[in-house]
Amino acid sequence: MTQSNTPLDDEQIRRLREDILDSIDEELEMSFEDGADENSSSLNEPGQVNRAVYFRELLRLQGELVKLQDWVVATRQRVVILFEGRDAAGKGGVIKRITQRLNPRVCKVAALPAPNDRERTQWYFQRYVAHLPAAGEIVLFDRSWYNRAGVERVMGFCNDDEYEEFFRTVPEFEKMLARSGITLIKYWFSITDDEQHARFLGRIHDPLKQWKLSPMDLESRRRWEDYTRAKETMIERTHIPEAPWWVVQAVDKKRARLNCIDHLLGHFNYHEIPHDQVQMPARVRNPDYIRHPVPDDMVVPEKY
Repeated sequence: MTQSNTPLDDEQIRRLREDILDSIDEELEMSFEDGADENSSSLNEPGQVNRAVYFRELLRLQGELVKLQDWVVATRQRVVILFEGRDAAGKGGVIKRITQRLNPRVCKVAALPAPNDRERTQWYFQRYVAHLPAAGEIVLFDRSWYNRAGVERVMGFCNDDEYEEFFRTVPEFEKMLARSGITLIKYWFSITDDEQHARFLGRIHDPLKQWKLSPMDLESRRRWEDYTRAKETMIERTHIPEAPWWVVQAVDKKRARLNCIDHLLGHFNYHEIPHDQVQMPARVRNPDYIRHPVPDDMVVPEKY
């Protein structure tokens, strides 16, 4: 809990209110980035979560995530969360909302690129192990070691022996993580064929999103059924008691975010960690101090 030495005046209250509104605007900007029109009637169509309900619940859940973060730090937990799913399934969107209000030194995102020549000669899990959390940390994997069971299998980037060795090894690897005290949570984001098609079209026709489409993403559309078979095999062979799979229905992005965050919070018996009250120190004023003006040619032009 924080408090100031003096009561807030009207100007300070106004600034605090603006700061809260700016925080809400940040989520609005992200919503627009997802392609949502503020005035679109589709946001309140039957079956879709109402916009006002969405923002209210998201901010509430993000408040709970802050409590979870404090609890993880205080109790020195180690948490790993895997986000898997087809291209454009919404993994990145929920990761953004989870991390939006959290300390990036506590809650980290690992989004590894394709392995380089050296990494291809390493033990398969080696480059992922380097990103596992220390005490008091949460790591979100935006795709993970399950690349081998998905894109590598479908696109032919691994051979049959490597594929089978992955399935022999991954249950033991994840059991080892659990025995070491790491909480491992695995999410699969599920969308329909039609929904992925629509989202890909949205990216193709939006200049701000075209960077999200790689040749590999486009090839995944052609190989939809191959990816379906690979996903079904992956879940069947790696759904273990120590690290079960959880499927997020993700056709409705907003509903998927709320459901995933709520479910994630439910994994932990966390509680609010009390903090010492923070006192604002008095500003030291030196009568000899002179603040020199900034040269005009160093000031960023105020166009807005």
